[in-house]
Amino acid sequence: MRIAFLMAPEGVEQVELTDPWSALADAGHEPVLVSTKPGHVQAFHHLDKADTFPVDAVVGQAEAESFDGLVLPGGVANPDFLRMDEKAVSFIHAFFRQGRPVAAICHAPWTLVEADVVRGRVLTSWPSLRTDITNAGGTWVDEQVRLDQGPNKLITSRKPDDLKAFDEAILAEFPGPDS
Repeated sequence: MRIAFLMAPEGVEQVELTDPWSALADAGHEPVLVSTKPGHVQAFHHLDKADTFPVDAVVGQAEAESFDGLVLPGGVANPDFLRMDEKAVSFIHAFFRQGRPVAAICHAPWTLVEADVVRGRVLTSWPSLRTDITNAGGTWVDEQVRLDQGPNKLITSRKPDDLKAFDEAILAEFPGPDS
């Protein structure tokens, strides 16, 4: 199954990209790096530059229909850049309209708030997003990983320390490669 990883050209927390990517690839999925611009994505280790990763597809040219699920890695800057990009927000919203599974970690739920898809949902995130999620009509919980079934599966997690549980939830809830 093809899984989109959406991120801005810079600001993604590297481990929140590479860890779920490896888990899905090892399970036989096809992860695809989707960004708002072609070229490469500059990842970070918190506030320090880390590695770069090649962009496979550009939002606006890539259609949500061609993917079986969406992963939104965090980092403080990454989701803030994405929520200011109308095409990125529309791409995220399309997964919810189509009932496809979405996973978001750390600060990535900011993009869910911007896409107006948290109303009536229960999710977790980095603690500083609590007020934003609540104001957008969601219920914020302080849990390692949270699965909200809703009209589509929404998997959220708080931080890099929760990646093992996040990866396990993604693998359990995203369609298997043979589905």
